Amino acid sequence: MTPPKITRHPGSERVIAIGDVHGDLEAFKRALTLAGLIDNQDRWSGGKQVLVQTGDLLDRGDDEIEIMGFLYTLREQARSAGGDIVLLLGNHETMNARGDLRYVTPGGFEDFAAIKLPEDPGKVKALERFPEQARGRLAAFMPGGPYAQKLATHKAIAVVGDSVFVHGGVLPKHVDYGIDKLNEEVSTWLRTGGEFPAIMSSQDSPLWVRLYSQDEGLARNGGCDVLSKTLDKIGAERMVVGHTPQMGGITSACDGKVWRIDVGMASHYGGEPAALEIQRGQVRVLSTAREAVPVQK
Repeated sequence: MTPPKITRHPGSERVIAIGDVHGDLEAFKRALTLAGLIDNQDRWSGGKQVLVQTGDLLDRGDDEIEIMGFLYTLREQARSAGGDIVLLLGNHETMNARGDLRYVTPGGFEDFAAIKLPEDPGKVKALERFPEQARGRLAAFMPGGPYAQKLATHKAIAVVGDSVFVHGGVLPKHVDYGIDKLNEEVSTWLRTGGEFPAIMSSQDSPLWVRLYSQDEGLARNGGCDVLSKTLDKIGAERMVVGHTPQMGGITSACDGKVWRIDVGMASHYGGEPAALEIQRGQVRVLSTAREAVPVQK
């Protein structure tokens, strides 16, 4: 059987990956500055480099509108300079789109209060089941809403150069299903609604799985073998994931085949901003907490 097609984003001499932001614009800018991607006026200074942000811009912090606006402007600047910003979905983005607001801060409700409610009577009726203070946010992120339309430009999984990037993790079954197919189904759902894609609904979906993020689980469940099989199917050298905070800084496992870049840098967690650099096949951790460390290919 012919394997499903996988769209590959053009690589760059230097690719930077930054993990979960969770509503903290200052921490995010510190990570971008650390990586040399923005100047002192917060404009793109990365030239033809590529930034991959692995999702979870939302929840736990109050700067969500500012972060999204800043990122979309920065993406335009990067593309004008010959670089790019590849944005991924995290589980918190799809949680908001599905009406799960458990981790929204009071400020996160207030900032979206002025969002125009939909005219569709069915959608209005659905919103009436929620407290009034939540309706603006729900209208913003529900499929078809203005912010859901923005999130529809984010991928669930992206292959950039010789690396695959995802919020939680990619399993062999996701590759067999089709990465392009999966991305398109999620994007279509965010734009137009309907049924949430079944492959994204389980705890081992690409946005939720933690197999590669916890050493104990890796050893117990043969995670490194699963990872190697997945990378072989994709034709990638390594996987870069967020989702599970590594409070001591970016970590790796399986002989450098997986890198865990959620460092809990948002104020909610209190971690230090960090970024992962992939340059000419070499991987380097950039961190405010310690000197940049070169790592084997």
